[in-house]
Amino acid sequence: MKIYTKTGDDGSTGLYGGARVKKASPRVEAYGTVDELNAFVGLARAAGLGALGESILAEVQVDLFTLGAELACVAGKEASLGMPLLGDQDAQRLERAIDASEEGLPQLKTFVLPGGSPQACHLHLARTVCRRAERSVLAIDDAEPRRDVVIYLNRLSDLLFTLARRENHDRGVADVPWTARRQSRSE
Repeated sequence: MKIYTKTGDDGSTGLYGGARVKKASPRVEAYGTVDELNAFVGLARAAGLGALGESILAEVQVDLFTLGAELACVAGKEASLGMPLLGDQDAQRLERAIDASEEGLPQLKTFVLPGGSPQACHLHLARTVCRRAERSVLAIDDAEPRRDVVIYLNRLSDLLFTLARRENHDRGVADVPWTARRQSRSE
């Protein structure tokens, strides 16, 4: 089987269920951003995470592929995918992982800038792409986004943040605190 089909040469792509849409449609933007997020999660894992981050993010990558398939499906035809879609239990799994990753971390007293260890930086980058994926899902205009998908992406961004903090902590690297700019004396 060849990887190229030439069917998208006109700027359209096929959704699962048979419809064709422009590659610039909000739906394609949403599942493309979820795919990009999955790639950044893979990059974070390749950087060498601790056991907690590695185990939960291996599951997250499967979740994100499933979510991408759901978003690449004609609205209302998701059941024809023949696989379990994301649900409340997946967001709850992420909540448990957030709680586990926060154990023993110093309490936040300020905002944290992306930085610290390379592993934390990769996780912060994945977090920002996750937030964009959430916005992209909300921008799909042909149907109301499923609430559980939005909740899942919201929890995932929180998890990526706490895992970044965990990576810094476990490596003895301080989080980078944000400090407000001060006015210069000349003003």
